[in-house]
Amino acid sequence: MGRLIYNSSNREIEIDDRTLAHLRFAVVNKLRRGESFSLTWEHGVENGSGRTTMWLNPSVPLQFVFSGNRQPKLNRIWIERLLLQANSPAGLQYVPEPDESEEMDGD
Repeated sequence: MGRLIYNSSNREIEIDDRTLAHLRFAVVNKLRRGESFSLTWEHGVENGSGRTTMWLNPSVPLQFVFSGNRQPKLNRIWIERLLLQANSPAGLQYVPEPDESEEMDGD
């Protein structure tokens, strides 16, 4: 499990490495263009359920920490869906990985 750390806070969001790699691609794409947006995720039952929304801004430190050392192949369709979500009024929300993938190299 990797972690997303925003604004050097004590709050770390645990996300599996594959999902985190795709989120990183979408988030960095938006922030690189100077765009702010919201990120919402649901807490699992083990974390008391509910959901959290953060406002992501290019001027606030953000870290993506992966537990593994290998970059997964990225699913282009999944990234496109995440970017569509990020560009919507609701902001970026988790979208499950599509079954059929058009994968591309990570970096």
